[in-house]
Amino acid sequence: MTCRSIDFGRTLLDLAACGCSSNASIDRYSVRNYAKFASTTCTRRLRCCRRDIARCRVSSTKTPETLPNGVAQGPVTLLDLKESKGPISLKNLFEVVADDLQTLNHNLRSIVGAENPVLMSAAEQIFGAGGKRMRPALVFLVSRATAEIAGLKELTTKHRRLAEIIEMIHTASLIHDDVLDESDMRRGKETVHQLYGTRVAVLAGDFMFAQSSWYLANLESIEVIKLISQVIKDFASGEIKQASSLFDCDVKLEEYLIKSYYKTASLIAASTKGAAIFSGVDSSISEQMYEYGKNLGLSFQVVDDVLDFTQSAEQLGKPAGSDLAKGNLTAPVIFALEKEPKLREIIESEFCETGSLDKAVELVKHRGGIERAQELANEKAYLAIQSLNCLPRGAFRSALEEMVLYNLERID
Repeated sequence: MTCRSIDFGRTLLDLAACGCSSNASIDRYSVRNYAKFASTTCTRRLRCCRRDIARCRVSSTKTPETLPNGVAQGPVTLLDLKESKGPISLKNLFEVVADDLQTLNHNLRSIVGAENPVLMSAAEQIFGAGGKRMRPALVFLVSRATAEIAGLKELTTKHRRLAEIIEMIHTASLIHDDVLDESDMRRGKETVHQLYGTRVAVLAGDFMFAQSSWYLANLESIEVIKLISQVIKDFASGEIKQASSLFDCDVKLEEYLIKSYYKTASLIAASTKGAAIFSGVDSSISEQMYEYGKNLGLSFQVVDDVLDFTQSAEQLGKPAGSDLAKGNLTAPVIFALEKEPKLREIIESEFCETGSLDKAVELVKHRGGIERAQELANEKAYLAIQSLNCLPRGAFRSALEEMVLYNLERID
């Protein structure tokens, strides 16, 4: 078992039993120094053209210095989307694994089991709610890309089972999240707890966690079992961390990133690394797939938090600014707090005055919170794409790269 302690200033994050080397941790330097170099002029750009992303050109006017811990010191690298030839469609992006996803959709309902009609109905509600299936799609894309390296002609049963397990774990976490957040709608449909009550929703989520754990044990891979088991622990740690810092205007960016890793990036990173492990590739490649998933997950969470301020309730499927209303301070708020003392006063009052939430949202928008959060999402996206250099060029690697760009384009 590999255990690593990562010092984030006043926060000590211990990630144990996940089977990853220390360089798979959240970037210590980029977290600690992000606030300093995010405000500098970005002279380095990654210019990507649609359908030719694998041949990206990186240009820079400054050669970054390398720190003793191996992290390059220099300006933030942003992904330039201006040359994109139209928006990226998830349907087109996942076309290369469409058959895999179709099989997964067929299996998801049966894998839950038919013993309890209420649980089956709850599963049907959440599985049929129009989810993007992003996580299992990433499993299939990484599986097929790394299978080429290993000389496998077809995916193994373990690859496919992993994708199903990952989606079940994700679904269970959504059911529990909706209970904790008291959300009535999910993807435009009523949530499980709204339809069947809190008791059934909690038990349905518990059942899916237990069922996924049973299938996980049957994969008979200690490394992957440790990896995915850590994810379930991370979910709980993330929720506890969030609940203990509500309306706390002193929350730091590194604490936000750790929480985002626990709640979002941990599962995606485990998905991509697990897929590589089942392909039988070298551990250095599976570590890079972990880095890809981790940074994509962090970027995805930051973009979600930006959209909470920039999209309408209809687009979000929930009230705009809902995280802030509940006291969950995300990247846009943390950045805006650095420039606007009035925002602190409003948040610490817990929006007791009529119209105070709307005023806080406007302050976040006009005091640089959105722009700096976008820069953070770009930084993590760039790191994700860099991690794909170990994969062979082709449709699967291109789809993984476009997944990163699709996430950034959600803001536009």
